[in-house]
Amino acid sequence: MSRLLIEASTPLCLLQDAGRFGVRHLGVTQGGALDWVSMSWANWLLGNALDAPVVEITLGGFTVQAEDYCLLALAGADLGAYVDERTISPGRSFILQKGQRLRFTQPFSGARAYLAAPGGFDAPDVLGSCATVAREELGGVDGFGKALAEGGRLAYSGVGGAMKVLSDPTLPAKAALEVIVGAQIGRFSGQSLFDAFNTEWALDSRADRMGMRLLGTPLHYQGPSLISEGIPLGAIQVPPDGQPIVLLNDRQTIGGYPRLGALTPLSLARLAQCLPGEKVRLAPVVQETAHRQHIEYLQRFNRP
Repeated sequence: MSRLLIEASTPLCLLQDAGRFGVRHLGVTQGGALDWVSMSWANWLLGNALDAPVVEITLGGFTVQAEDYCLLALAGADLGAYVDERTISPGRSFILQKGQRLRFTQPFSGARAYLAAPGGFDAPDVLGSCATVAREELGGVDGFGKALAEGGRLAYSGVGGAMKVLSDPTLPAKAALEVIVGAQIGRFSGQSLFDAFNTEWALDSRADRMGMRLLGTPLHYQGPSLISEGIPLGAIQVPPDGQPIVLLNDRQTIGGYPRLGALTPLSLARLAQCLPGEKVRLAPVVQETAHRQHIEYLQRFNRP
C-alpha cells in the first residue's frame, strides 16, 4: 500500500468516481466527477478502469506529501501543479518519491484537475460508489461525504505500469454546448428560443456541484405549471426569473421547473472546466447525433 499525507485542502477537493446509479428512486443523487472525460483520461494513463476513484481538485489549494514511493497521473485543468519546485502539466503519469510534495496553486486553464493512482484510491463502497456528496453525507474516504481535509491520508493498493503522456486529451474549450431539446421546448416563446441558441450566456458565480446558472436575456415559458418529475444529468431548468440553470451531478432528483432540454455528456465535461464569468453558447442537437458522438469519443480510450 502507498499513502499520501494531505497537507492542504479546501472543501472543493473531493474523492470521486463515475457516480452512484440505481438509487434515485430513494432520493439519492448521482454524484461523481463533474468532468468525466478528464477523470477517465487520468485513469487511462495508469491502466485503471475508467471510473476508478480519483481526487477532483477544483481551483487548486491542494497539497499532498508522499509517505511512500507513489505513481500518480494527472489530467484536466492546469491548476499550477508542482512536484517540489518542478512544474507538472496535466495529461501525464509521474512519480512522487517518498517525502516529495505535489501541490496545486491556482487555475491557469480550466477549473478542475483529476489525480489518479494505480487501481484507484481506497475508499468504502456506499450504495455502489465512493462518490462524495456532502449534502447527503455519502462517499469519500470515510464514507460520510466529507471533503478531503488537512491531516488526512489517501491510500492505494494497485501496481502501476509504464509511464504515459497524452497527446491531446482535451475537448475543444470554445465549442458550443450541445443541447438535446426536451418535451417542453415548444412552450417557450419564439423570441426566447432564438435568444437561447443565438446569444452568449455568462456563467454566474452562483455555481456548485448541484448546478451552474447562466446569465443573459431572460427566457419566457408560456405553458402551464408542471408536476415535479425526474431530473436527468445536464437538464437546463428555467425558473421564474428566466435565467437557465444547468443541473449537474449533485442535483436534486426531481424538479418542477420547465426545461429547454439537457446538455450532452461531452458538453457537460466542457462546462465543468469553465470558470465564473466565462461566456458560453448553446446549440441544439438531435439525440442520435449526440449518441454517435459520445460512442465515437469513448472509442478513443481503447487506443494504445
